[in-house]
Amino acid sequence: MKDLGKRFAQLQLGLIVYGVSMALMIRAHLGTMPWDVFHQGVAKQTGLPFGLIVAGTGALVLLLWIPLRQRPGVGTISNVLVIGFVAQLTLNVLPESVPLAARIGMLLAGVVLNGLAGGLYIGARLGPGPRDGLMTGLAAKTGRSIRLIRTLIEIAVVTSGWLLGGTLGIGTLLYAVAIGPLVQFFLARLTAPVAREVR
Repeated sequence: MKDLGKRFAQLQLGLIVYGVSMALMIRAHLGTMPWDVFHQGVAKQTGLPFGLIVAGTGALVLLLWIPLRQRPGVGTISNVLVIGFVAQLTLNVLPESVPLAARIGMLLAGVVLNGLAGGLYIGARLGPGPRDGLMTGLAAKTGRSIRLIRTLIEIAVVTSGWLLGGTLGIGTLLYAVAIGPLVQFFLARLTAPVAREVR
């Protein structure tokens, strides 16, 4: 139970950092991560708060798990409930317009913090986020590689988000190039150990 409590705390910290990183990239106005291009676009078209769109999209993606026979964990549900709320809270306190130097700093901080967040919440081993579960479920269902499925999903969400008015820019490219190595770096240091079975 002590191990589970530490992992749950790590999960929640990771999700909070993830939400903050999203807001930093959005306020930088230099392009954001692929799913957030989509979230931004939907928010612009509907007038609904960005955080609500993030949470609502996560919930809708979870429905796609049903035919894929994916099972959510506590991390999956927490992902839907926490990230959008924290992102919106952070957006509410960050200034809408800042000088370019500050925007570049916000973008870089957002990318690095997102990598840290991924290492924390994935490393807690309490269930994938809705979008990650969709990716692994589709890969298992179709027999295609995770790399291909992830690429197709992200192309689809970036394209549709951009058409809806989401911000696509250098930050999107930077994120695409940097996030894999960053998450790998942090995962190697933050993955919770597997408890040994007592016989």
